Amino acid sequence: MDKIQYLSQFNLLNSLSMEDLVEMDQLTSITTIAKNQYIQTPDTFAEGLYFVKKGKVRLYKLNAEGKQFTLDILSEGNVFGEMAGISFGTRELYIETVEECHICLMNKDRFESFLVHHPRFMMNLMKVLSERMIDMSKLAQNLALAKLHDKILFILIKLSNQFGVTEDCEFYQIDIPLSHQEIANFVGATREAVTAALQDLVKEQVIKTGFKTIYIHRGKLSERNIM
Repeated sequence: MDKIQYLSQFNLLNSLSMEDLVEMDQLTSITTIAKNQYIQTPDTFAEGLYFVKKGKVRLYKLNAEGKQFTLDILSEGNVFGEMAGISFGTRELYIETVEECHICLMNKDRFESFLVHHPRFMMNLMKVLSERMIDMSKLAQNLALAKLHDKILFILIKLSNQFGVTEDCEFYQIDIPLSHQEIANFVGATREAVTAALQDLVKEQVIKTGFKTIYIHRGKLSERNIM
């Protein structure tokens, strides 16, 4: 698949004409990055605006003790980075591939001119940025105030909304592999505490679990006012 076809599949670029996509093609370079590789650390940050064409990347922080705290997982069509006065708040984060990824990088010198001549694209970019900030605010509020069980359920709903679900009778499988440690990284708890909380939620039949697989009962989540 050529690069113009790649770009045409980005959610952010849906408003661009084919002529615009041809111009955008000149502003980007596509790099394939293997699974479990760093795209960035706080020490290696370089200004740039990145689009995830294929795969998933994890954004996380480390505390003083070296404990990881996952802020988000981005998939196809998502944007991260900082360029031309536009920031997605990722400068101080570790950004790591969850699976093999195709990443597009915008050319800084020509991107500013492109924004000036494509105001609709700029508006779409601002919309994505605004939605990202709202999501991060909700995440911070829920993780700060909720009990551990509700924190876990909030994260599971967030991930199901991001990556979709596969129906399985009354339960829905979240379409992304999740280990207990990965959930612990999201909620800022130990793996042991998360395992115990997941066992409680299984007993309450709010979720089902398998190997790196989580199923959620949307009806019971609604009753708990989580959704």
